[in-house]
Amino acid sequence: MIRSLNTINRNMNILQKKQENTSANITNVNTPGFKFQDIVQSTMETHQLVNYAGGRDANRRQELGGFIYGNQIDEIYRNFEQGTLVETGNFSDFAIIGNGFFTIQMDDGTIAYTRNGNFKLNENNELVTMEGYIVLGSSEFDEIGPIVVEDNDFTNINFLISDFNDYRELTSIGDTIFTADEGLSFAINGEVKQAFLESSNVVIVDELVKMIEISREFEANQKLLHTADETLNKAVNEVGRV
Repeated sequence: MIRSLNTINRNMNILQKKQENTSANITNVNTPGFKFQDIVQSTMETHQLVNYAGGRDANRRQELGGFIYGNQIDEIYRNFEQGTLVETGNFSDFAIIGNGFFTIQMDDGTIAYTRNGNFKLNENNELVTMEGYIVLGSSEFDEIGPIVVEDNDFTNINFLISDFNDYRELTSIGDTIFTADEGLSFAINGEVKQAFLESSNVVIVDELVKMIEISREFEANQKLLHTADETLNKAVNEVGRV
């Protein structure tokens, strides 16, 4: 009985994480450059249960069969497939076509990466993210620094576009911002389109289906929990009468 309760509890915890993840995806369906996350789970290994209550003297080993202790989370991965490009008409908006990330510098000097090209100018006419982080560019002499826009002329901007051999090396620190260990990124000649934004790659229908499935799994586990509770109460009451 305790094993059954532990199994149900483990499954409920996994469902809670899946629900939180799906909710985050749905919340960011309109966030430019957002990449959805998914959770991969698997069934845990089957264990053979035995006791030594068989035979006339109740001391013989007997096989009780296999027992699965529930599910487990194998991986939480982010899908980096490109979202649809949407024309905004705003000259400070940019979208990367294909691989790569805009390179930005956060307030503490940390170098980070984003696909969200919804930019603006700060008081120094530097191109920044909506959070105020500096967007980095490179000069013809390969000097890296802030992108300064004079007289609202957003043409001929040379972004520092960074890429990675393995996107699993990226660590999410926000809805659309990532960091990585030093030395893992490399510059590429990425294609950038002005006055466009890359939309979120969340497919809202898929996420709603996931939410329905999670809800049904919650209901099934709640029924199992109710059954286990009734069985436990019955066992306790019968033992009490004995």
